[in-house]
Amino acid sequence: MRRAAVILSLAALSATSGFAQHIEVTRNGTRPTILGPDSAYTGRAVADVLFAATEENPIMAVNVAFEPGARTAWHSHHAGRYLIITSGVGWVQERGGKKRVVRPGDVVWTPPGVVHWHGATTTSAMSHLAV
Repeated sequence: MRRAAVILSLAALSATSGFAQHIEVTRNGTRPTILGPDSAYTGRAVADVLFAATEENPIMAVNVAFEPGARTAWHSHHAGRYLIITSGVGWVQERGGKKRVVRPGDVVWTPPGVVHWHGATTTSAMSHLAV
């Protein structure tokens, strides 16, 4: 399919899908920031919700900053999750697997239902975008 046809097809899909028909800008500082609860994190982690899933758009994105030594509890996601490492050095591990180092630019895919954890190393902070 030619590029122009793809753009027209995407425009037609957008016009009929119930998505907003205009650009929306959410200013930095106006979105919720959440301190990770003790029940879900070890150490200090701060999550900035960039956008939440809606009925029209099931995609969500959260920027999470882990202090050195902070990590999530073991958990899974019903729809799977991408992590895009944006700064620092961290670890990811699935249950029964080896702990793996992740660095800026790395992309981690966790399939639906896979039990895992992720967070900073003991000596480095780490941030990631969770989608």
